[in-house]
Amino acid sequence: MMRAHEAGAIHGQAGDRGPAWLRRPDDPNELVAHLWAANVSKTDGVLEVAGVTAPELAAEFGTPTYVVDEDDFRARARAFRDAFSGADVYYAGKAFLCVATARWIAEEGLNLDVCTGGELAVALRAGFPTERIGLHGNNKSVAELRRALEVGVGRIIVDSFEEIDRLAALTAELGVTAPLMVRVTAGVEAHTHEYISTSHEDQKFGFSITGGDALEAVRRIVDRPGLELRGLHSHIGSQIFVTDGFEVAARRVLRLQGQIERELGAVLPELDLGGGFGIAYTTQDDPSTPDDLARRMVKIVHDECAAEGIAVPHLSIEPGRAIAGPSTFTLYEVGTTKQVGLDGGASRRYVSVDGGMSDNIRPALYGADYSCTLASRTSEAASVLSRVVGKHCESGDIVVKDEFMPADVEAGDLLAVPGTGAYCRSLANNYNHVPRAAVVAVREGEARLVLRREDEDDLLRLDVG
Repeated sequence: MMRAHEAGAIHGQAGDRGPAWLRRPDDPNELVAHLWAANVSKTDGVLEVAGVTAPELAAEFGTPTYVVDEDDFRARARAFRDAFSGADVYYAGKAFLCVATARWIAEEGLNLDVCTGGELAVALRAGFPTERIGLHGNNKSVAELRRALEVGVGRIIVDSFEEIDRLAALTAELGVTAPLMVRVTAGVEAHTHEYISTSHEDQKFGFSITGGDALEAVRRIVDRPGLELRGLHSHIGSQIFVTDGFEVAARRVLRLQGQIERELGAVLPELDLGGGFGIAYTTQDDPSTPDDLARRMVKIVHDECAAEGIAVPHLSIEPGRAIAGPSTFTLYEVGTTKQVGLDGGASRRYVSVDGGMSDNIRPALYGADYSCTLASRTSEAASVLSRVVGKHCESGDIVVKDEFMPADVEAGDLLAVPGTGAYCRSLANNYNHVPRAAVVAVREGEARLVLRREDEDDLLRLDVG
């Protein structure tokens, strides 16, 4: 039996037109504005962000480098804060977290969701108010739970019966009370434009509603001293563009909440509907605005509470990608190019850059699509179907699967890939012993390093052989 190619479906696209949604641009030098941060533009073909050009960034900080439009990041955080006024907005630190971004989030009035001891350590280093921190995770260690209780995090989202027992023991030992949310699985998983309401209980996160585990978890918490039940937590997926899935999830979670009030006499003051709000990576994506999301989600909660005959709980949400993602692009330098013949006489141009799956593993991991642009000059050449690939020893090391780019892109040119602020640096790795890229924040004509580039000394520092 022949196994599938490791690179999967990315090698199945033949021809010179690319996927159906991809359109040949009238001018490949122009930016598709809604894919980029607010302060990114082009002048004579040269990309700039907040007054600093791509060649200047490359000269000072090297490539590849993640470049964050700080004002854009802050503005997106404020947009969610303002749209969901009266609710709590927790920035999902897993999307991208460093000391600088934690401070931005704190300054813009958002809360912070962390899911490991390491993310909590970053938040503490940043001086983030601990009462505004929530701790997630399906397998929190005793050490992680102890530290969270000792520093006084605002809530812990419990995910297993063992965790309830650990928290009961720790609160008795430390003489503190643990504020808890119970993560539940509502049988809904939303991805992009569709949701499927069956066959999704089989996952590692949360307590099943339909299987009765969620109700049992609540019962065990309300019966234990030192544990304060705040409410229920639901998360249905990622890169979501419509609220249909949230409506189904809210209905099922609030139905459980009504059951809890009737059977256990426990009133739950809070409800968290999670995050996963989508962003535009390519022209095929059409995300909702924070205002639209707030209007629809608040209405959903009010309608479902009215139907269930329970009081409306205090709502919280957890955007991560929707804040960090569009605020950042990755800057690369081209190293080689080649033209590859395809079936039927078509061809594709391969453009190799100095990064790849070590700084953005999402195309290899999820088949994620990205866009890109020539960032260092203008070009009069015709646009041709191109594939931007990395330097790693993997055929699946693809940065941009399909894009129309000028035919004269060559070694030494700079390319920029938008929408890389979420799940790129946070998933970065050292495959092939490639040092992880730097992160640079740009604001009002000034660029500053917020995470330095790793070097060979960093790679060798842990090698004790």
